[in-house]
Amino acid sequence: MKRTETVANWVVDRPKTVVLGFLLVTALFAVGLGQVSTTAGTEQFTEGTPAQEAFEDVQREFGAPFGPDSGTTQLIQTDRNVLAKGELLATLRALEALAERPDLRVESTQSAAGLIATELDPDATTLAEKRRAIDRADEAEIDAAVATLSDRPSFTDLVSDDFNPTSATASATVAVVTHRIPTELDEGGGGGGEPGPMTPIQLRSRGIVDAVDADLRVFGQGIIAAEFSNVIGDSLLLVVPAAIVLILAFLIVSYRDPVDLALGTISLAMTLVWTFGFLGLTGIPFTQFLIAVPPLLLAVGIDFGIHTINRYREERVTGAGVDASIRRALDQLLVAFAIVTGTTVIGFAANLTSRLAPIREFGIVAAVGIAFTLLVFGLFLPAAKVASDRFRAAHDLPAFGQQPLGREGSRLATVLSGGVAVARRAPVAFLVVVLLVSGGSAAYATGIDTAFSQEDFLPPEETPAYLEDLPEPFAPNQYTVTRDIQFLEDNFEAAQGETVTIFLQGPLTRDTTLESVQKAGRNPPESFVSRDRRADSTSIVTVIRDYANESAEFRALVERNDVDDDGVPDDNLRQVYDALLTSPQRDRALQYVTEDRRSARVEYETEATASQDAITADAREVADRYRPDATATGQVVVFQSIAALILQSALVSLATALLLVAVFLVAVYAVLEDEPALGLVNLLPIAVSVALIAGTMRLLGLSFNAFTATILSITIGLGIDYSAHVVHRFADEYDGDDPFPALRRTVAGTGGALTGSMLTTAAGIGVLVFALTPVLGQFGLLTALSIVYSYVVAIAITPSAIAVWARYTD
Repeated sequence: MKRTETVANWVVDRPKTVVLGFLLVTALFAVGLGQVSTTAGTEQFTEGTPAQEAFEDVQREFGAPFGPDSGTTQLIQTDRNVLAKGELLATLRALEALAERPDLRVESTQSAAGLIATELDPDATTLAEKRRAIDRADEAEIDAAVATLSDRPSFTDLVSDDFNPTSATASATVAVVTHRIPTELDEGGGGGGEPGPMTPIQLRSRGIVDAVDADLRVFGQGIIAAEFSNVIGDSLLLVVPAAIVLILAFLIVSYRDPVDLALGTISLAMTLVWTFGFLGLTGIPFTQFLIAVPPLLLAVGIDFGIHTINRYREERVTGAGVDASIRRALDQLLVAFAIVTGTTVIGFAANLTSRLAPIREFGIVAAVGIAFTLLVFGLFLPAAKVASDRFRAAHDLPAFGQQPLGREGSRLATVLSGGVAVARRAPVAFLVVVLLVSGGSAAYATGIDTAFSQEDFLPPEETPAYLEDLPEPFAPNQYTVTRDIQFLEDNFEAAQGETVTIFLQGPLTRDTTLESVQKAGRNPPESFVSRDRRADSTSIVTVIRDYANESAEFRALVERNDVDDDGVPDDNLRQVYDALLTSPQRDRALQYVTEDRRSARVEYETEATASQDAITADAREVADRYRPDATATGQVVVFQSIAALILQSALVSLATALLLVAVFLVAVYAVLEDEPALGLVNLLPIAVSVALIAGTMRLLGLSFNAFTATILSITIGLGIDYSAHVVHRFADEYDGDDPFPALRRTVAGTGGALTGSMLTTAAGIGVLVFALTPVLGQFGLLTALSIVYSYVVAIAITPSAIAVWARYTD
């Protein structure tokens, strides 16, 4: 208690010095605000994970490390029949317009229109020549060319699933434009993170393509990266003003005094400045994941602020002066604030056990922010309150709404005392029912799914009408990526070139190596695209076969070394590789086998409707068929590994948080009250809240994803805020005799402040449901529910837990 007295002395004796010191520190942190960077998308999660590192190993082995890399843009075209002459000409005009722009770095194009033109005129090599070939042909000639191409994957992969070779019709097609990007510029824009060189290329391409008289739209990773970035700003622009309005409305009701309202609001702003300044000064980027931090800090800050002012008013209405009232309030609240801060920091810091960097960063930032909240509301706000009340007294200025919330005898206190009534009559039976319900909820929650995908970070397919009608600057950008991704998945068998990679390591010159590659693709799993019971794959075997069709000399070499006459050499592979790597197919071959013949990759197309879990399991099954060491990787496998890590993070951080919080609370109450069991009483409501929120997740059909993975540890952090205030206030009021008068005073005083805090923070965080990113809306809903659950449990269940404790410790 000596330390709280020291703090109270500083606040009472030097309030202006304390206020000035905090303003100076705020100015220092404000410097960091301008240094805050942002990042978005999936790369923030995949970076550093084993699956991603394996994927990068493949890219490193088979990329072009000493030359330019390529990026691709897709032109999605829709019409009643995209294979009609007019639509084919529109495709080629769009491709021509793109190729004529040097700044777009077009290296090559691939389209159904181009393949049809080449079939009509094999000498047509340029886009202009292909356009003229289509223009000269009549519909019958075009239909005949389509019929010829109808069994070639290079053509059918570019047309929609409703392609009819008999009538030569299809409702959609995709043209692919390959851009040559210098290696030094190839950063971002390719994985959904920061916009890179592909973003401006594709945004400029969109303007060019829009001028063509056809239903054409541009799609690609550059567009995805741009929308990843835009969605953060748009979400903040929607959520923050709404949260401010709601929070201010509830704060006005809670404080009922303009000066107190101003002090509370300044304290909240100071907490945010410190936290975001910390981000800038430490170089931690602001991500979509960290959008949740400001509402969390506001939740705890609002609670601390209302408790400080309310407890101060409780003393003032007894006739105590400013100094005595603030000393008494701080003597009680600083200990409660310290308990809340300690346990909340533990709850958030438990996320440091995660193997995912964004979740670890979230834990760090949230924990540091909560510590800042303690300093601001434990020192600055009381000092500012003392200074302002002295100023008002000296200048005879009026004060408003000085009655505390939930004082004894009030209507609110009567409602809040329901839990005390239950605790008096049947606390044991009530707790048994609570434990049974909580246990059932926890058991039900074991069926929660986990998910991680690029779409988690994107806005909904259609922006709600009420958002589109908002005035500037609140109206969101137009988003197309989710719509286009869904369209590709619905209309193309292998949407977006979705593949898994089998990475082979070991000497590839053994006679059985290429036979192993071929046999592995027979009778593929259901999630793999197949033709005639063979997986649709691309590998060094594909390159060998294609070159054998072009070169008689190489075909003869393959046939001499093909013992079983299946078109795949199984003898003298070193000689076959040497011939292939000195041929015009060298560059293509090096995309699938390394120069030293020690590594290779095989790409398998997967069904667009298959789940990540199924694809990953099937990819690993196929990898086990290979004779050399084989590892399944690729974006799908990487994302599934992240989904598994998300579940692991949620469970490990939950167990860690509960264990550390239990130890902390037992130790704190053993030292402060010589009653370690009160720590377990404090923990019970938190465990109940966690079980209820987990059960609610499954009931609502929500999964553990990139955002909701931390909801359990957040529930611990926020739940402590409510139960700790109740238990500590009771311990302060309890005289060791009858616990129920102390419980009534506790729920009347602290319960009133908790009610104001709950309404304010639940509403403020609940506005996240209006965020453009659906998973962020889910996170806001679950966080708001966890606050409501924590409040109800603290008010309704904690009195019975205290009553049982008092009964068996007397």
